[in-house]
Amino acid sequence: MTLAIMQPYFLPYIGYLQLMNAVDRFVFYDDVAFINRGWVNRNRMLVSGREHLFTVPLIDASQNKAIRDINVSSDPKWRGKLLKTVEQSYKKAPLYETVMPMLEKIVNFTGGDQGDLSVADYIVHSFTELTAYLDITTALVPSSTIYENGHLKAQERILDICRQEGATRYINPVGGQALYDRNYFAEAGIQLNFIQSKRVAYNQQIGKVAPAEFVPWLSILDVLMMNDVNTVRGMLNEFDLL
Repeated sequence: MTLAIMQPYFLPYIGYLQLMNAVDRFVFYDDVAFINRGWVNRNRMLVSGREHLFTVPLIDASQNKAIRDINVSSDPKWRGKLLKTVEQSYKKAPLYETVMPMLEKIVNFTGGDQGDLSVADYIVHSFTELTAYLDITTALVPSSTIYENGHLKAQERILDICRQEGATRYINPVGGQALYDRNYFAEAGIQLNFIQSKRVAYNQQIGKVAPAEFVPWLSILDVLMMNDVNTVRGMLNEFDLL
């Protein structure tokens, strides 16, 4: 069984989805410290042909708190503002009419009658919509609900999750090469690989508006607005496994 573990990111770049699609089980690392100005609650899309940072506002976000313990703002205004920005920017995109209803379900999710909504739960819900749309069948698991190993750190904790899951291979983004030791994993009977996304280019012209040059690694939102499902499914395999 192949496993990956990542912090939950909102509408992340395609490399995140490539990793998710490449494994049997994907763990959302939601009980680790939140990183200010990271990618948990923000990403980039195109507005008038230029990259634009969009954000899910949070309540009292702090690097002293776990992602799981930080809630999404209950003010409904930001949801409408985000959807309006997307509408104005992508109204003439090829897949707008198909993708926008899914995006509305993602952005407008409030968790029902549960009260406060953790940003972790908000993001996990977004992936139930995204994986259904892209036919990704990987099992999704929040780390906070199962493993009870928060006392472990760094690769020791990752390895413990692999053991508990019975994983025989662990895949990590290529940036983790300096953090994880292949021999350390091999001694536990687990193969360690790193995924390196290839630069996937596509037409980003919307109506008469286009960036001066292709803008890579935008939110999956941009990819979905510009490409049909079969094309995106092909993009999910555009990586090297090291």
